Amino acid sequence: MHVNYLKCEIWQVMDVLLLLLLCVLLVGLPNLAIVESRRAPVLDYFEYCAMSCRAYSASLEEFGGVGDGTTLNTKAFQAAIENLSQYAASGGSQLYVPPGKWLTGSFNLTSHFTLFLHKDAVILASQDENDWPVIDPLPSYGRGRDTQGGRFSSLIFGTNLTDVIITGDNGTIDGQGDLWWQKFHKGELKYTRPYLVEIMYSDNVQISNLTLVNSPSWNVHPIYSSNVVVQGITILAPVTSPNTDGINPDSCTDTRIEDCYIVSGDDCVAVKSGWDEYGIAYGMPTKQLVIRRLTCISPFSAAIALGSEMSGGIQDMRAEDIVAINTESGVRIKTAVGRGGYVKDIFVRRMTMKTMKWAFWMTGNYGSHADDNYDPNALPVIQNINYRDMVAENVTMAARLEGISGDPFTGICISNVTIQLAKKAKKVPWTCTDIAGISSDVTPAPCDLLPDQGEEKIGACTFPEESLPIEDIKVQTCTYRRNL
Repeated sequence: MHVNYLKCEIWQVMDVLLLLLLCVLLVGLPNLAIVESRRAPVLDYFEYCAMSCRAYSASLEEFGGVGDGTTLNTKAFQAAIENLSQYAASGGSQLYVPPGKWLTGSFNLTSHFTLFLHKDAVILASQDENDWPVIDPLPSYGRGRDTQGGRFSSLIFGTNLTDVIITGDNGTIDGQGDLWWQKFHKGELKYTRPYLVEIMYSDNVQISNLTLVNSPSWNVHPIYSSNVVVQGITILAPVTSPNTDGINPDSCTDTRIEDCYIVSGDDCVAVKSGWDEYGIAYGMPTKQLVIRRLTCISPFSAAIALGSEMSGGIQDMRAEDIVAINTESGVRIKTAVGRGGYVKDIFVRRMTMKTMKWAFWMTGNYGSHADDNYDPNALPVIQNINYRDMVAENVTMAARLEGISGDPFTGICISNVTIQLAKKAKKVPWTCTDIAGISSDVTPAPCDLLPDQGEEKIGACTFPEESLPIEDIKVQTCTYRRNL
């Protein structure tokens, strides 16, 4: 698993730097339109980095794909993947998407498989609802997020898979979401909107080195899965687009999110584990989650949110080296009476925030229930929340921390944090109710429910030093050779 590992790491760092430069130029433009793909020669051989390499290769064009932006390629994707699935037990396979604009409806992936997008390839989502199969609601949610009943299958979908990779040379997946956003606002949706990428009940998943734009709803949604790596992803959506969350690990174990740049109309990363009584019954937490080197712009949501669908539990999240710019809150915990579950053992350090409404926000009255059958006695447990080594500037309010009466959020620890308030900041920088914890070396001084322990306790807020298994997963140099 470590052939040419250093070489792959260098390539990844260079890709991320180039992506960040490109996205800084894009932010603020009124429309995130994708330019016409440039004509480029078809590649017969190239190298890339992945967790697993493949023995067999094919191009989408070999199965009748036409990248002209108007020809529907759903059958070509389906035929290619079905054909390549025969190699799952004999070295696996990879499907190359060459330069072009490849219009398609939803399609399913297979095990021991890599989908690779050329840098000038655009997978373009169909705007015809007939190209999107309707599937059952998620069992831990009990219904769709937009409507009762079913949901449209994601553009790129996979279930019960082992060893699946979606990667590229920063190729693009364009959800053409505007039509869906309009239907949402007008109340015209028959089913819940599709996501761009959803992988369910799977193990060993890599999603990397891609640009995702204009998703109808959530962008990347691994659920009921383990050993998931999301790396080097750029996500772009208008900041007013509804529910265009960036990356949502949901009831997953061992997940690593790193080197991502996200501009969205909702939370950049939203950690979830099921909704009210359905999530409690399903009982699958999200745990052992690593988030690092994330840059987020989301004026109406959080850089990292935990919840509000957290009824299966969230435990052991480690986030570091996070940048939030023009974002509503840095870290937000969202829950409510009826959620049940827990959010505990949360560790965040080295976060930089610029132009924020709140640095920290905890909400115990989020509401938004799946139905009226939730248990009013199902109270969430929020404990051992650690924030340290952070700076923020131009902040309207340092923190809004609101627990639940009779069910306080406990074990909150904030240390070595400097928050520079905006010129028109709130007169009271901290509001705290139904919480308990401590602070050390925090400016401005926190509320009385977070008593200052003095500078000698600056290390009181811990961050685990031992690594998680997902941090040890390596990539290797893989090759694509076209079958001539």
